[in-house]
Amino acid sequence: MDRKDELAAIAEELLRYATSLTSAAETITAMLGKAEPEAPAEPQPKFEEVRAVLAGMSRKGYTDQIRALLQKYGAEKLSGVDPGQYRALLKDAEEMINAT
Repeated sequence: MDRKDELAAIAEELLRYATSLTSAAETITAMLGKAEPEAPAEPQPKFEEVRAVLAGMSRKGYTDQIRALLQKYGAEKLSGVDPGQYRALLKDAEEMINAT
């Protein structure tokens, strides 16, 4: 084998190593990116839970504020509120209580 063929073989081998190293680096990077487990999504509050909180507030004298809060979410009654909005509704209710 002459010198040119030797160098070509070495260059080809270096390219294979480079490809392998790149693949390994991508795998490690992907693993590191997924190393932290995703926080599980909090389950949506159920109608009964929201109703219990709002009923408790009503007994404490927040009836008018609850009515205004329900209207903010486009409803006259809790049953008219989109269940996807329950968490935000509870947060607003909590802030209302803490503000007074």
